[in-house]
Amino acid sequence: MKTATIITIGDEILSGNTIDTNSNFIAQQLKDVGIKVKQIFTISDEINTIEKLLEVALRESDLIITTGGLGPTKDDKTKQAYANFFKDEIVFSEELYGKLGRYLEKRGRPELLERNRSQCEVLSKAKIFDNNYGTAPCQMLEKEGKFTFCLPGVPFEVKPLIKDQIIPYLKEQWELSFICSRIISVVGIPESLLSDTIEDWELALPSHVSLSYLPVGTRVKLRLTTTGENRQELEDQLEELIQPLKPLIGKNVIAWSEDAIENILAAILFEKKLTVSTAESCTTGQIARLLTSVSGSSSYYKGGIIPYFTEMKSELLHVPEEIIKAHTVVSEEVAIEMAKSCQKLFKTDIALSSTGVSGPNKGEDGKDVGTVYYAIAKGDEVRGFYLYLSGFERNDFVNFVSQKIIETLIVWLEE
Repeated sequence: MKTATIITIGDEILSGNTIDTNSNFIAQQLKDVGIKVKQIFTISDEINTIEKLLEVALRESDLIITTGGLGPTKDDKTKQAYANFFKDEIVFSEELYGKLGRYLEKRGRPELLERNRSQCEVLSKAKIFDNNYGTAPCQMLEKEGKFTFCLPGVPFEVKPLIKDQIIPYLKEQWELSFICSRIISVVGIPESLLSDTIEDWELALPSHVSLSYLPVGTRVKLRLTTTGENRQELEDQLEELIQPLKPLIGKNVIAWSEDAIENILAAILFEKKLTVSTAESCTTGQIARLLTSVSGSSSYYKGGIIPYFTEMKSELLHVPEEIIKAHTVVSEEVAIEMAKSCQKLFKTDIALSSTGVSGPNKGEDGKDVGTVYYAIAKGDEVRGFYLYLSGFERNDFVNFVSQKIIETLIVWLEE
């Protein structure tokens, strides 16, 4: 099996100012064509550092992909590091200069042509892949049958280069195996107890099949992975291996072949032809974002409201003020009223609501940070729930609660 190393270059990522989304995307694309990513590095934009890591990566992998450090500014040194390492020279390409001029003119920015002239300087031995969404081309050098690709760092430039040009090129050059995975989503059982429950099954797995435990919120994802030459045979084998799990943990499984919680719910809503709406206070629209991230979600998601300010719960959702006064705004009673009103407002089969204290300070009613109440209205029935999360950062808190609420709905719908 061919292996790969991904290297992200840039001080802005090391400083935490920018999130590296390129590596995740590239790794997924390589996995889909049977190339195993062995290691991912993030390094500073320094020539010596880049050279040293290229040496290590070429020794360990068949494919190296670097992103970043190819801008028109003086602090971008990736190209020079490549020239040094591959004992090559940097030359000016009139062909690329012409393409760059047409690209900038088409976007109404011809005045930037001279400023971006350095991006038409390329390694003399490199194969060039045109960047149709930016000014820096992708360059590839081959050494001892191994490929090293040098890409810009902007994600919307990286994605089409990888998907439309580099992956097809690699498929032409190499005979690639397939990597197939199945993800089983398990709820309502701690990871340690889950491991004990399926221990005999796990020990009996074939040596070429790997199993990973991936905790996500209150869910545990079991990922089975195998490799081979025939995709259908691999998928059939994974399906056969999963069958003995059903009597062991079937009651705790919410999906036998899906990863994302929003996709699991979408499949159920599509199948049952149910509609849903949201009234989110402490989750501030994250549930709605997850629900609408699925293609075709307009068939089941009707809309939502974020009554963040206390008075909005009364004015927009008509939560009785006496209930808020009696139980405080962060309470099961208020969450239930929010869900019932939301269901009525949007005329949906289901409504989800949340109210809580995400921090960093206590709530206006004195409730501790991490306190959450949420409710689900389904048909004529409404259920309220309590959750307490200690020590979560604000964004992690919102994400966890949103995932938990969707998970709770799935469990209810599958009863």
